[in-house]
Amino acid sequence: MTHRSGYVWADLMSYAILFPGQASQHPDMLPWLDTEAACQPALEWLRKHVGSDWRQQLHNPSTRANNAFAQVLITATALAAWSALNQHLAEKPAVVAGYSVGELAAFGCAGVLSTPEAINLSAQRAKLMDQAVAGHSTGLLSVTGLAERDVFIVCAQLKLECAIRIDPQHNLFAGTDVDLKDALTRLTSLGAHATRLEIGVASHSSWMVPAATALAKALDALTLASPQCPVVLNATGELSRRPAQMRQALSQQLACTVQWSSVMDSVAERQVGCVLEVGGGSALSRMWNERHPHIPARALDDFNQPRGAVEWLQKTSAN
Repeated sequence: MTHRSGYVWADLMSYAILFPGQASQHPDMLPWLDTEAACQPALEWLRKHVGSDWRQQLHNPSTRANNAFAQVLITATALAAWSALNQHLAEKPAVVAGYSVGELAAFGCAGVLSTPEAINLSAQRAKLMDQAVAGHSTGLLSVTGLAERDVFIVCAQLKLECAIRIDPQHNLFAGTDVDLKDALTRLTSLGAHATRLEIGVASHSSWMVPAATALAKALDALTLASPQCPVVLNATGELSRRPAQMRQALSQQLACTVQWSSVMDSVAERQVGCVLEVGGGSALSRMWNERHPHIPARALDDFNQPRGAVEWLQKTSAN
């Protein structure tokens, strides 16, 4: 583009980064992580928490569903992957957001938390969540394909709470195993597609109030830095640049509905050129492309090497 003064300026990059949550991890995710030098500091913290054989452990469904393993893995691998990308990018993202535990990686990407702080917090978060439902069998149910009103009526009757709002045709609900099983049967009979997720706690619901309170105290002991780019918060769906607001929202989201549909809309309002999902799987990029198809989104896990994702960002994000 040419400025009115006559100087020719290069097009500026404008892109968003999204970090996924649980249930997207798989044994073959981001196979290049182990050989990229920039990834090693974050992966070392991962190994300290879960062991060096984390890829092998991912073959076990019960391990994938284990909070203590999954939340650390998701946070560490996402930040490792971002380190590999960031070294090749001249500009910071225009905005970042993370889905559920992915919000810790978003805070790390934005510079609000250091990589060790984010990874250690993920381990603490998982422990607190497990403690909150100790002695109870709980989890999450994904529901699509049925009018939202009808879904909410059934779930309210069974005392299930909406954990994550994705769009009017897709929501996640938290509750006990017994009630989730009953809801699955009832909703399926009404024509819905209902699926139990590989998550063993009733996340983002009143079950998590003790965990949210304890995590808030842990966050009070940390100094959150001013973000290098704005972060859209799970708890409110709003963009924030204020560490005090971000601190409160990070603990609050444990015990309230994640407003993911609003998060996506707030990201889109930044008028970014494209969106990249950084982590294992492609769930968030699929959600994005369904809701905002005019802004292209891809998953890092779809690229063979980080350089391919960087080149796509550079080509697609120019405004």
